[in-house]
Amino acid sequence: MLFRSAPRVIPRRAVVSWVLYDLANTIFSMGVVSLYFSLYIRGEVGAQRADSVYGVITAISMGMIFVISPLLGAMTDRAPRRMPFLVWSTILCCAATALIARGSYLESATLFVIGNAAYQAGLQFYDALLPEVTTEENRGRIGGIGVGVGYLGSYLAVGIGLLFGTKDKPFLFLIIAVAFMVFALPCFLFVKERGNPNPRPVFGLQMIRESTEQTLRTFREGHRYPGLLRFLFGRIFYTDAINTVIAYMSLYTVNIAIATGLTQEQGEKSAQLILMSAITFAVLGGFAWGWLVDRHGPKQTLTWVLYLWIETFALAACIGFFRLPIGWLYVVAAQAGVAMGGVWAADRPYMLRLTPPDRVGEFYGLYGMVGRFSAVTGPMLWGLTTYVTVERGGMPAVTGQAIAIATLLLMVALSWYILRPVTDERRDWEALR
Repeated sequence: MLFRSAPRVIPRRAVVSWVLYDLANTIFSMGVVSLYFSLYIRGEVGAQRADSVYGVITAISMGMIFVISPLLGAMTDRAPRRMPFLVWSTILCCAATALIARGSYLESATLFVIGNAAYQAGLQFYDALLPEVTTEENRGRIGGIGVGVGYLGSYLAVGIGLLFGTKDKPFLFLIIAVAFMVFALPCFLFVKERGNPNPRPVFGLQMIRESTEQTLRTFREGHRYPGLLRFLFGRIFYTDAINTVIAYMSLYTVNIAIATGLTQEQGEKSAQLILMSAITFAVLGGFAWGWLVDRHGPKQTLTWVLYLWIETFALAACIGFFRLPIGWLYVVAAQAGVAMGGVWAADRPYMLRLTPPDRVGEFYGLYGMVGRFSAVTGPMLWGLTTYVTVERGGMPAVTGQAIAIATLLLMVALSWYILRPVTDERRDWEALR
């Protein structure tokens, strides 16, 4: 007689708590990375140097996490549980964020580097917990809900600036840090892992050597994981473009505002309102794309999302080139918001389809590594483009930024081409061993 094991029961509070962490870390992403820290840099170094300086600072932070991402992933595969890694990375991020703008400019830049690296590491640990709160049948829907609810955190981040103003940067960063920690706590308390049935030593030189060898072996034996390496390579280009436009959206908005006759203060206010528009559509997009993932699969969904990004970048570049009224940025924000929700709703389930269940931490380390690589190269490419066109070429800042956006469009198109042969069919990992 054959006995079927009972289906795994996932408590609703665990799912809700996992989703709330998406909201928590989006408060940091929007409030610090996308909005207030770039404006802080603009105030410290001036409009002409803001893009290139912020690009260097961001590249340093992302370079740190790029180097250690595979190692962190391998460590979580060896550890009894992943949650302690998420807890400590969150604490470090919140502590560093709370201290930004309270000392010198260099001290604040250093704190941002540390805080952003810790945030990026936490994303890696958080994504790897997705199998603990979902099944194959509802992964797209739950992931989409996480994206949609997560973007509500952006409302909080932008709302803090609208409520208290943007002049008191130390206060803004402190409030963001506190909000991040408060909304992260339920995930720490209520998401229960099944645990690692074969834990091994996490720290030490032997662990580093074994993990490094395993990662290199994965790259050498990519044929054993159909589509994995091509997916990771293609992911570099679309995440490069998306991470970069998120980081520079507020600076671009301010420059568009000034170029069309508004003041800097009006430009900063417009940046906040335009970001709010993007967030609104990202919330709606997350829910809709998650449903499409379960219905049509992550590959087809991601393909539709990339088409939308290409059109969005084309319109955004035209606004800068032709000095279109700032109202057009609301159209760009709406499209970008929908597209952002779609990327994260399709991206994580797509990666899980390509990942052996017993190596989720390691493979999400690689997934995180390529994302961080793109987060290094994207700001560097943007900074180099604006340096050549604006600082050296004498073009208006908004024109240089429009040229930089055009390069992002080309990156998304390249990622679409690379990903075309990769399928999202479920793998029989036992047969592939």
